[in-house]
This record gives sequence, C-alpha cells and structure tokens, in this order.
Amino acid sequence: MTQNNGIGKTGKRRRSAIDERTTRHQGYGVSQSHRAMIECIFGWGKQHGTMRKTKHRGICRVAGDFMLNLIAYNLVRIPKNAAALIA
Repeated sequence: MTQNNGIGKTGKRRRSAIDERTTRHQGYGVSQSHRAMIECIFGWGKQHGTMRKTKHRGICRVAGDFMLNLIAYNLVRIPKNAAALIA
C-alpha cells in the first residue's frame, strides 16, 4: 500500500494523506499492483532503452521510438515468460 504510516525519526507515527476509506477496497490493491508493473516498464525504458532523452522531433517520430522501446521490452521478457509456461 502507498500509505505512509511508519514511524518517523522522532518516534512519532506518520499520518498518511490516503485514509482507510480508500485503501479498504479490494480494487485499490489491484490498482497498486498494476501501477507497479507499469512503472517497471517505464523504468526499463529509461535505464536500458532510449526513453530518457528523445533523439527525435515530432509526435509521430517520438511515438515510434516509444513503440520500439515497448517492443524491445517484450522481446526481453519472452524467455522469462516461456520458462514460466514450461514449468
């Protein structure tokens, strides 16, 4: 969960901006797990792909570069997914 209710340096409990009315629903947990998966893709594109700084101008060219990064990420994932199917 993204609640920040831990103990701070002063020993006091922190207060989260997200209260129990939001986090008690099952959909919130699903949303957080999907968000983590999406962040992983963007992180990979920035670290290993060319998404950190674009080399193109124009929406179509930048979109094409982004799509190429997504294709490369899927190609990297294929061996892991194939191993999971076999096991």
